[in-house]
Amino acid sequence: MHSTEITLEVNEEFRLVTVRNADTLLSVIRDKLGLTGAKPGCLNGDCGTCTIEVDGNPMKSCLMLAVEAQGSKITTVEGLKYTALQTQFVDKFAFQCGYCTPGFIMNAIALIKQYPHANDMMIKEWLESNICRCTGYKEIEEAVKAALATAQAALRQQ
Repeated sequence: MHSTEITLEVNEEFRLVTVRNADTLLSVIRDKLGLTGAKPGCLNGDCGTCTIEVDGNPMKSCLMLAVEAQGSKITTVEGLKYTALQTQFVDKFAFQCGYCTPGFIMNAIALIKQYPHANDMMIKEWLESNICRCTGYKEIEEAVKAALATAQAALRQQ
């Protein structure tokens, strides 16, 4: 099968990779770049375990071809720098097995950036795109609310 070299900007680094036109962004991130935070789950966009940020928006990387991501800014959970949300996930016990946690974090990071004054309904709506089979969503929602409070306090200080 035909392969192409592309350059991807992942976690503020430009990486040259050889891909097939059919390779998903998830498989390239995991198998070629060694970034295993985004997880394969359903592989059809339902579960959200593979969520990353593409140009500031949450994207299920199993649904995007790697060649489509060329020219975009990609952030994976490995590219985060100890965010308030990550701290709150730990403080609020918002995970059990941890398999889905990176996807939830990446989705919620985008929510916080785009809507720093998100209300409870918006939080629930955004979290609907991710599935956790180990725990309820209460702790995850609490972690997102606490991180939003931190973001709002930072905005007030500016």
